[in-house]
Amino acid sequence: MSHRLLPRAALIGGLALAVLAATPVAASPPTVDRGEAAAGWLARQMVDGERFETVFDGVAYPDQGLTLDAVFAFAATGTADDHADRALDWLAEPGVTGGYVGEGTESYAGATAKLSLAVQVRGGDPSTFAGLDLEARLRALETATGRFSDASAWGDYSNAFSQSLAILTLDRTTTGAPSTAVGFLAGSRCADGGYPLLFGESTCTSSVDATAYAVQALLAVGRWPDAGAGLRWLASVQSPNGSFSDLGVENANSTGLAAQALLAGGRLGAAIKARQFVKTLQIDCTGTIATRGAINLKAGPFDPSTANRATAQAVLGLGTTSLADLDADGSATGDPLLYCH
Repeated sequence: MSHRLLPRAALIGGLALAVLAATPVAASPPTVDRGEAAAGWLARQMVDGERFETVFDGVAYPDQGLTLDAVFAFAATGTADDHADRALDWLAEPGVTGGYVGEGTESYAGATAKLSLAVQVRGGDPSTFAGLDLEARLRALETATGRFSDASAWGDYSNAFSQSLAILTLDRTTTGAPSTAVGFLAGSRCADGGYPLLFGESTCTSSVDATAYAVQALLAVGRWPDAGAGLRWLASVQSPNGSFSDLGVENANSTGLAAQALLAGGRLGAAIKARQFVKTLQIDCTGTIATRGAINLKAGPFDPSTANRATAQAVLGLGTTSLADLDADGSATGDPLLYCH
């Protein structure tokens, strides 16, 4: 339901983190495009216009993962380029970068891959980001089996997101993604055709979110049969109203990610149905100006504690570009507001 690359301390301590709301609504250019409106709302929630934070016990912690989700959302909709630029500047700060990808002997596969992909989406070189060679750092985390794993005293939290993001970012490099890594991801497929979030479980349980990422990674490297199996599974678990569920709950995140994968795989009818469901969770002209454009996690009253992450991931389903082809080049600045009569 959400991208689980959370701060390390939160994972280890099991902290329940709440999203910190940020800035008031500013004057914004109007738009009738739902994706642009969602990205515009998301941009206005950023702290100092550059980052997201989570709060626990009254203390704000940097949320690099959600900030990167926003960078992808802005590129997918071609908006808020100035916010994305400031976000990368913030992410390049030593304490911020190290706290996310790991410092010293600590090195986290999923975080490194996600940051590397975002740098590429922004037109940068991950081998020279913030004084780090993210590409070399990531390749060093590939094990003999082809799995990208964390090097950490706190345990290995790598999963299908980590593997898929690693393949997606390395595929953009001169050397390309390792065939062993691609083979590992393809080999993790469950009997029903979907892909699990966690590797090596006694029971292989397909996950909508993990399958959406895996499909896009496998499509990027030309593994059509393996991607096709995932696409068929996604289509088979889509609800009649177009939604996708995680843990039995119809939600914007899973539906948006699935829509992006389905579109990338040519399943246009299913992708359009998923996109329409996401729009039913978006605050439209009946909502307040402050919430207009936001995407609610699930049906019901607007929930600000989950709206930032829900919007950042669901908006990918309102765009037309896969993670493999995401590019911020030509994006406009500003934080467009949904036009209402």
